[in-house]
Amino acid sequence: MANFTPMASLLGGALIGVSASLLLLATGRIAGISGIVGGLFGGSREDVAWRLWFLVGMLAGGLSIKLSYPQALAMELTRSPTALVAAGLLVGFGTRFGNGCTSGHGICGISRFSMRSLVATITFMAVAAVTVFIVNHVFGGTI
Repeated sequence: MANFTPMASLLGGALIGVSASLLLLATGRIAGISGIVGGLFGGSREDVAWRLWFLVGMLAGGLSIKLSYPQALAMELTRSPTALVAAGLLVGFGTRFGNGCTSGHGICGISRFSMRSLVATITFMAVAAVTVFIVNHVFGGTI
């Protein structure tokens, strides 16, 4: 495992947990990213401000890491642009079909002991593992 980073992963996970908890405590809202973004286009007017600020904060956090510690986000993409677009569309379809994303179900739902979120997260992870196996071993990683 060339990219094993337990301390950075632990810190990142803790920060995600703290931010999701703060959002829930402060607003009563779940930090499900697909729901937050989706609410920008179909939610009520009073919901738009906090959703925009949440997304601005996520982007600002990523940008600040990129500027202060660029090697933290360094990676090499080995997939074609077509494969990346197809993957994004499938993830979008999956979040609509599963009524939530990994952040909503996997972080917030499981921490609230939601059986539906547990089943959804197990499904996400199983499908991801099968997909990686198929792409890497059936298609040789060239998609």
